[in-house]
Amino acid sequence: MHALRLFLILLLCLSCCACAAGDAAGIPETTPLPTPQVVEGMRRNDAGIPLLEVYLHEEEIIRAMDIETYVCGVLAGEMRNDWPLEALKAQAILARTFVLKFISEKQSRYAGADISTDITEAQAYNAAEINERIEQAVQETCGQVLLTDAGELPYAWFHAHSGGQTALAREALGWNDPEPSYTRVTDGLDSPSAPEEAAAWSAVFPVKQFLRACRAAGAEAETAEEVAIGEKGASGRAVTLLVDGVSVPAAELRLALGSTVMRSTLLTELSSDGAYVRMAGRGYGHGVGMPQWGAYALAQDGMTGEEIATYYYDGLHVATLWESTPAARALEIAPCARPSVRV
Repeated sequence: MHALRLFLILLLCLSCCACAAGDAAGIPETTPLPTPQVVEGMRRNDAGIPLLEVYLHEEEIIRAMDIETYVCGVLAGEMRNDWPLEALKAQAILARTFVLKFISEKQSRYAGADISTDITEAQAYNAAEINERIEQAVQETCGQVLLTDAGELPYAWFHAHSGGQTALAREALGWNDPEPSYTRVTDGLDSPSAPEEAAAWSAVFPVKQFLRACRAAGAEAETAEEVAIGEKGASGRAVTLLVDGVSVPAAELRLALGSTVMRSTLLTELSSDGAYVRMAGRGYGHGVGMPQWGAYALAQDGMTGEEIATYYYDGLHVATLWESTPAARALEIAPCARPSVRV
């Protein structure tokens, strides 16, 4: 018995020495990052989930809803509700990050609202397409957002199809600020299941329409006898077009012509016969951040939603800012509960 007691004392001493050695070696303790200030200042429901005032564009009313309810509608608007669950979860994380970043920096154009379902202002939204799969993806990522290593909310950019390569913000978005540290050019890994119109596109524009769009993009082009790609970015996307020698910003031109028609700035053809301008390209969307068809493929390959959400960025991680609590479930304030209405 005495020998056993001595053995236990010796074992305890060795454990203490090992801990001290670890401290001496400078093994850091994990320090939680601060919660983004915008979240600290938000009103919350009884379950602790932040609340939003959302202007529903089609109905022309403001609805009060918790952020998880809003994310359900966005997820159903941005992705098909039968997609792989982990792709949906990645999109939910980005959608939640997007809205928090939006309200931390901007004011909605609709008075009294924090954000709207107007696609020209923020994210797509389609509550009619919410199903159990959408609800599961939102519930299983409840409170999860992307953060930088400094604990800041990033711009959670995403798009439909990369055309093979993702892009930097300064080349694809007309971004005039310094390039964020987390954007990068990388293989999009878009799924071969993507429809042909997402992977590649072509369009023809009457010269008058094309020139109006050039002027709307801030370039005073008067004629379009000769058109060519000017500057290219790291991903191969056109940064500028040359229209009879006049430089036209490609990202702004895409918006002016219609982003569902000129579907990307990753051009494979550009020509003019004096009456019509013809274009063709790869991909669908601006190309920055996560391609949704890339998320689809990565989910099929076995990646988790958190892994997919961070894959297309550098230096970002997933953090949980609030959780779906037993109280929330007991009160039936689950993420996709029916919101109250405020006219």
